[in-house]
Amino acid sequence: MSLIHVLDDNTINKIAAGEVVERPASVIKELIENAMDAGATRIEVEIMAGGTSFMRVTDNGKGMSKEDAQMAILRHATSKIQAVSDLNTISTMGFRGEALPTIASVSRFTMLTREQGADLGTKVEITGGKTPDIIEMGCNVGTTIKVEDLFFNTPARKKFLKTNHTEGSKINDFIIKLALSRPDIAFQFINNNKTAVVTPGNGNLFDTVQAIYGGQVADSLLTLQLEDDDLKIAGFITKPSMLKSSRSWQTFIVNGRIIQNRAIAKAIDNAYRSLIPKSGFPLTVLKITVPQRTIDVNVHPQKSEMKFEDESRIFKAVYKSVLDAIRPSAGGALQDVAAVVEKPRAQQYTMEPMEFVPATAPAPQTARQPLAANHQPAYQPKTIYEAVSRPAVKPAVSFAEAQAQLQQERQVHYQQAEHREAVADGQQVDKSKTDLSNTDMSMVAPDNDLSAAEPAGENTGRMIPIGQVDLTYIIAQDLKGLYIIDQHAAHERILFDKLSAMADGIPSQQLLVHQLLTFDRKEAALVEENKELFAKLGFQLEAAGDFDYRLMEVPADVPVSEAEDIVREILTDLGNMHETTAKEIRQACLATTACRAAIKAGEELNMRQMEILLDELAVTAFPYTCPHGRPTILKFSSEDLAKMFKRTGFGF
Repeated sequence: MSLIHVLDDNTINKIAAGEVVERPASVIKELIENAMDAGATRIEVEIMAGGTSFMRVTDNGKGMSKEDAQMAILRHATSKIQAVSDLNTISTMGFRGEALPTIASVSRFTMLTREQGADLGTKVEITGGKTPDIIEMGCNVGTTIKVEDLFFNTPARKKFLKTNHTEGSKINDFIIKLALSRPDIAFQFINNNKTAVVTPGNGNLFDTVQAIYGGQVADSLLTLQLEDDDLKIAGFITKPSMLKSSRSWQTFIVNGRIIQNRAIAKAIDNAYRSLIPKSGFPLTVLKITVPQRTIDVNVHPQKSEMKFEDESRIFKAVYKSVLDAIRPSAGGALQDVAAVVEKPRAQQYTMEPMEFVPATAPAPQTARQPLAANHQPAYQPKTIYEAVSRPAVKPAVSFAEAQAQLQQERQVHYQQAEHREAVADGQQVDKSKTDLSNTDMSMVAPDNDLSAAEPAGENTGRMIPIGQVDLTYIIAQDLKGLYIIDQHAAHERILFDKLSAMADGIPSQQLLVHQLLTFDRKEAALVEENKELFAKLGFQLEAAGDFDYRLMEVPADVPVSEAEDIVREILTDLGNMHETTAKEIRQACLATTACRAAIKAGEELNMRQMEILLDELAVTAFPYTCPHGRPTILKFSSEDLAKMFKRTGFGF
């Protein structure tokens, strides 16, 4: 009696299910891809208990006839290819013909389908891979597939599933990626009777990203675009200030197929080097189009891996497209690189009691500092702007007087606006409408310089500094909203990009009095090994003993008082590094140098210094973050401010 025998189809399908159907998310992926191949424009997915007990996928595709429905549940039955040569030009998502029979072999499977023009549809029921029950019945055009009690007949497989929440999250991630790959299809995902994902299906990728991830992420998107002969790259990537701790929200799409590829991920990491922390990853939706003959998708049954004919070309193209996206265009506004502030929550606010003191009431007196009868307390400015721009002290006025003065100023403003519009339109100005004889002429600009009465920067769109907060953050504004700039992070980025651009060496300044630095044995060895690196960084060190070195030159942008600390920090970084490239060592050293030489928190800046800092940040190569990944600038739009102050919906 022979010991070798051929397995029956039911056993073969259950074995194949281990590769095709790993978990409920694998089932959803296969069924949605079949719906996409069927030309569906609307796909609805519903699950219960993480997909372990119930899954349903409904589409409005072309459906199947009764004969095709009977064939579709057979192993290796497919309409996608005819011969092995078709694998070189395959453009559909599926082509193996394994999904339906393997899913049906490990679940209670029901398929309802009808093609256009048919009077009746076809219902196919299969329980655990047994003989199918096929009948005719009425249904809509398209296909609906229900999968219940997944792995009910393979308890060993079911035992290794995660919690319902985890399995549901996996399905959610798959649907999001599939929706991003096909923005022309309207997706709806219902999880435990709650709608989790809805996309418009209008073909616009930006609208799809916004529908999935929200407006805050959409405001942080940068456009990816590159065309090179037969290679095309498009999509979006978030600013370095919008990160997550994993690659789960990075989607790579090649010829409409979602894949995982280490070369593409590495290209993005390299482009974002020195812009993000080591633990952060930007959101990416990358769509790559290449000739079908240059790729191989028949690598794995789940078709999640892909081989490229020239992977190095893909790497370089992705790297360049990302670098071009994050590099501000010439003449770009600094406002465009500002990080979006997280939306405020109502429970974060507390109501503080307000104390009103009449303007005519005397100032409070204390025992330590008695006040004279007509003496006002010394004014202590809280910001540089207050110190520089504070007007002369005026006598206190009543609320009614202040209100009357404000109304008068508004009247002047609107009359000037009407006058400017009339002049711009070439109309004859009615003197009766511009008679300002009853107003204070000191508040009116001369007729030959009407623009002087306009707010500064109204037409330029330039960001204008207002002052400092805590001597650490610069407050600025423009017509679009309010901005907060971290002065240290901003200056650190400016210096880092400036130093990085100096490939031949950083300009240095000679010291009139050389500094003598003493190191231990390990540090002295590092100095000797990296003497050339220190020279390129602008530090000229000369041996003056076994473990002593004379510091003769320092970088031009580095304060002399900080030089020794910077050298020692660089040595610490060099000592902690393992298996790094020369480029990474130089980058780490430049980051340390820029950090130590930059303006510190607590340093007082005047208005001109703030303007210079903002102007230099606007023209630097990568102004989004400091070299360590912290954002340089945050934005509060006018809409954000209105929501924070609950001014929406009140009409004022």
